[in-house]
Amino acid sequence: MSSIAYPRYLMQYQLSHLSELEAEGIHIIREAVAEAERPVLLFSGGKDSVVILWLAMKAFHPARLPFPVMHVDTGHNFPEVLEFRDQTVESIGAKLIVASVQDAIDEGRVTEQTGPAASRNRLQTEPLLRAIVDNKFDVVFGGARRDEEKARAKERVFSFRDGFGQWDPKNQRPELWNLYNGRHRRGEHMRVFPISNWTEMDIWQYIEREGIDLPSIYFSHTRDVFERDGMLMAESPFIERYDHEEVFSAVVRFRTVGDMSCTGAFASTASDLRSVIEEVSATRITERGASRADDLTAETAMEDRKREGYF
Repeated sequence: MSSIAYPRYLMQYQLSHLSELEAEGIHIIREAVAEAERPVLLFSGGKDSVVILWLAMKAFHPARLPFPVMHVDTGHNFPEVLEFRDQTVESIGAKLIVASVQDAIDEGRVTEQTGPAASRNRLQTEPLLRAIVDNKFDVVFGGARRDEEKARAKERVFSFRDGFGQWDPKNQRPELWNLYNGRHRRGEHMRVFPISNWTEMDIWQYIEREGIDLPSIYFSHTRDVFERDGMLMAESPFIERYDHEEVFSAVVRFRTVGDMSCTGAFASTASDLRSVIEEVSATRITERGASRADDLTAETAMEDRKREGYF
């Protein structure tokens, strides 16, 4: 029995997997904005948020971005990433909202940890939720991917958050045939993840295909570091070292971007996109598992933070 072949004139319309992911991401962004009154895009300057910003610009081209971007700034972020954030936002003419962890500490809304193990990463939840309430945002675009961490694999593309900004993993709405339910009451909001079905490799290949700029720390560079829990931490006035932790110079790069106190680098000579893609293709450890100390504190660390209102 002979197989049925596509007519030749239809074969040219078959999309590559990157084009399919791009089309899905643009569709999700447009669907969410169509239902929203006050959307916002979380933009840290990291590769995932850069890709979502790129998709959003494509979704509404040639018009300008119809919503602001927001960064939850711990005050301990990498200087290169903050510089990239500001340059990017200025270049596209978008409005930047900064939700500051330092302000939350100064005003007594959160309590800062002390000591070598201290991190401001978990303190981001309160400034994020306050900014959402203060600005009356009803849709918040985030860069979570299902392959990053097992808690994120539980979440839907449209993730409902209650009036306290919290997520209940046992009470999620079905998403059959890519139909998204964005209904919510006033004071509630939706987190929307346009790249939920992307992998880290998809992100890098798409960045290469589109020629998207990234912060320099994603590529190999010489940096003063010290070793902690199998990771190379950047030497910084924001991080208190233990007595046995000695600083040395190494050629490193970062797979993910976050607070300096919990984001580790690793030895690498991958200095361009092609060599990064080759490196990622050979690894068997997720980027967060390899370089985010905050996810190693407990088996359910990410899910616990997400229940509280984290990204």
